[in-house]
Amino acid sequence: MNTVGSVLKRKQMSPVTVLPDSTVMEALQIMAERNIGSLVVMENDQYQGIVTERDYSRKVILKGKHSTTTKVSEIMSTDHPSVSPADTIEHCMELMTTRNIRYMPVFENNKLTGIISMSDVVKETILSQKETINHLQSYISQ
Repeated sequence: MNTVGSVLKRKQMSPVTVLPDSTVMEALQIMAERNIGSLVVMENDQYQGIVTERDYSRKVILKGKHSTTTKVSEIMSTDHPSVSPADTIEHCMELMTTRNIRYMPVFENNKLTGIISMSDVVKETILSQKETINHLQSYISQ
């Protein structure tokens, strides 16, 4: 099975970051502009957590807070598991399914190298299955 590193290479996208003191509204604007569902919270080149659209809906809207005054640090998730570029997509899917999360940070030598999403995992799984089908069809037609 393919690795997290191969997915990140194909994505060719660095993690989009936000400061912990940014407002939730600022974070939402960045997510909307980039058409993404999560941001990495960084301060002084140190990973602090991830803020997602789900964090917004559950920790701001449902609790009656205001996105213009609530800080990202108040709603970010800090307990997400992480993976390395060498980990398999199957391992990611297992972690994401077990923990019911959609985004995971990717670290190599304690340095953030990317974010992998459930969408990335699903796309990679479909691509892998297509390759298997093509190999089988080629084998059968020989």
